[in-house]
Amino acid sequence: MDVQEYKISTGSESMDWLLEGGYEKGVLTTIYGPPGSGKTNLCLICLTKNSSKKVIYIDTEGSFSINRLKQLTEDYEDVLKNVIILRPTDFKEQKKVFEKLKTLLNTKIGLLVVDSIAMLYRLELGKINDSYKANRELGVQLASLIQIARKLDIPVILTNQIYSDFEDKDNVKLVGGDILKYASKCLVELKKTRNGRKAIIRKHRSLPDGKEFEFRIIDQGIEEI
Repeated sequence: MDVQEYKISTGSESMDWLLEGGYEKGVLTTIYGPPGSGKTNLCLICLTKNSSKKVIYIDTEGSFSINRLKQLTEDYEDVLKNVIILRPTDFKEQKKVFEKLKTLLNTKIGLLVVDSIAMLYRLELGKINDSYKANRELGVQLASLIQIARKLDIPVILTNQIYSDFEDKDNVKLVGGDILKYASKCLVELKKTRNGRKAIIRKHRSLPDGKEFEFRIIDQGIEEI
């Protein structure tokens, strides 16, 4: 089977090498790391190579930048024509956005991005005493994304934040914890290094954990070190 039949290019040769062809269709891929590690950049880079079909981009952090897109591609106007941007500002609005997705889905959709999946969930947890309801809703949203990925046979790319264990600062954990880990078939961790950034596979159905490369962020995208 041709790799293009079940994967799409990440928009970066180095990321395509890491994932042996790109983001897999029909599953959730979660890219996680600290602020400024390159999560949104990787999402925008992917748009520049996959705008022949419609893209749904759920921007919960206000990170989608047209100026950055202009740096990445001269054809940014053509890219923007095919991007549907949804911007929830709290977890209740995020729930409504996921309900709205049902009316937008059709075979013209080629990619769905959520940047980030757990930011508004994290803020919601700070407001309430009982986390059960928020966890349940996050689980419902992830189940919906899995269904979309499978039904439309498209990649769903999520970004996520991290936090460190209080007693072990080197033990990095995903916001959303096991809910996100189990839902995602591919986990890519981004780390800041002395020279730039590092992308590491932490979970994949067919690729080895620990496969990695180092890169720096440049105007044109990312550049392997």
